[in-house]
Amino acid sequence: MSKKQLKYDEAYMRMALEWAKLSHCERKQVGALIVKERMIISDGFNGTPTGFENCCEEEGNTKWYVLHAEANAILKVASSTQSCKNSTLYITLSPCKECSKLIHQSGIKRVVYANQYKDTTGLEFLEKAGVELTYLKKLK
Repeated sequence: MSKKQLKYDEAYMRMALEWAKLSHCERKQVGALIVKERMIISDGFNGTPTGFENCCEEEGNTKWYVLHAEANAILKVASSTQSCKNSTLYITLSPCKECSKLIHQSGIKRVVYANQYKDTTGLEFLEKAGVELTYLKKLK
């Protein structure tokens, strides 16, 4: 990876980390940006669907209908005139196996993540699908 690309990756990841702070979830706050040709085409953070209360947890457990940050970002693109094809996803936590399917199907070609999720099945799937993965240690 070139120094220039690393500089961009770090800048976009810092933005994703800021975006994560918008989440109302208590257990984990995750932020995501989708970038295509150096232009941010979407953003997302984990949280409940539009029109639902902002509380993500109930009795210490995450509600089943909470959307993950990358799913929120991909869904925003789906409802716009943009396309995720050949874009890069910056995410503060590596994707779960369910979100990894969305990432692959949406045409995202590169995923840059700051922290690794406990279950690496999603990363393994993306690697098998030919998606470029870059682990970028969490920035402060």
